[in-house]
Amino acid sequence: MSENLLSSQDEEKSMTLIDHISELRYRIVRAALGVFVGMCFCWGFSEKLFDFIRGPIQPYLPNGGLVFTAPIDKFMAHIKISFVCGALISAPFWLYHLWKFISPALYKNEKKIAAGFVFFGTFQFTMGVAFSYYVVLPMAFKFLMNFGGSVDKPMITIDHYLGFFTQTALIFGLAFEMPVIISFLGMIGVLSQRFLKEKRRIAVVTIAVVSAIAAPPDALSMVLLLVPLWVLYEISIIVVGLFERRKARQQES
Repeated sequence: MSENLLSSQDEEKSMTLIDHISELRYRIVRAALGVFVGMCFCWGFSEKLFDFIRGPIQPYLPNGGLVFTAPIDKFMAHIKISFVCGALISAPFWLYHLWKFISPALYKNEKKIAAGFVFFGTFQFTMGVAFSYYVVLPMAFKFLMNFGGSVDKPMITIDHYLGFFTQTALIFGLAFEMPVIISFLGMIGVLSQRFLKEKRRIAVVTIAVVSAIAAPPDALSMVLLLVPLWVLYEISIIVVGLFERRKARQQES
């Protein structure tokens, strides 16, 4: 009888696991379709999107454009741009499906907290990408393209520029997530405001090392990554302190 009971329990668990896998597959397929639709939509504007992405380096191109070394390069560049932009504009759709998969496992208060972190995480990532586009890339190109005089002329390929652009935007987007991550760790009690203050010097040195490794290969980009990260670290200390005071008030009441 006990063997039958155990086998029925195992069957129930396996069915639950299968249900989860089926639900995950359903959500992934819907999310992928959303990205594909967004990609098809952006394909119609890929030339304008390409012009926008080319904006930071445009003033330093002697012939008015980037170069390509293979017939398919420009076509593939438009595919990549359409895919990335399609994923961005369809983010509310695939984030919704991600949320529908995760939310059943969360309590009501956890859902509110998770929704808040998703919102601010998305906002911070967007701010990081915008900072890289409007501040970092123009200043970096002004320094790099004018370095060493005007005798040499640049001949930058589409592939190299898109790689540099994507790397820079991704680095700054992820770097701006630091307050969100530290705030979350502070909220669950892993980090404290006192700890963050005591380890400030170590944190600044770590930020400098990470900036030197992650930033594009020039000193200006390193500084432009280091300074915002330092400021964001200081903001994180304040936010963690607010969480601690709020938790203390809740415990007192």
